[in-house]
Amino acid sequence: MTDFVDGTAFNNEQGKRARKLFAAVVLAALDDAIADDKKYGNGPDQIARWARSRDGREVLSCAGIDPNERVVKGLMDFVGKGVRTSVALSREESERRNAAEALARAAA
Repeated sequence: MTDFVDGTAFNNEQGKRARKLFAAVVLAALDDAIADDKKYGNGPDQIARWARSRDGREVLSCAGIDPNERVVKGLMDFVGKGVRTSVALSREESERRNAAEALARAAA
């Protein structure tokens, strides 16, 4: 019985690590699309094409993201904003966004 529990825990950890790896691939694809957007102006189209492709759908699924059209639109919006993923995920950017939203609510 203990072997089964250890095996299940190990497999669960393996799955989490694999999901994180695929999530990193999605973040890299977003960064590449943002770079394309700055260089060529076609970033949202590139990420949409990738997310709708067979490989893109598989990577999104393995990352734990349902590859539906709503997700594709969200990825396109994210790329359109032009904020790199490392900046968007940082604490400083989060605090700046929250402060800007609070200021906008206070002004309204």
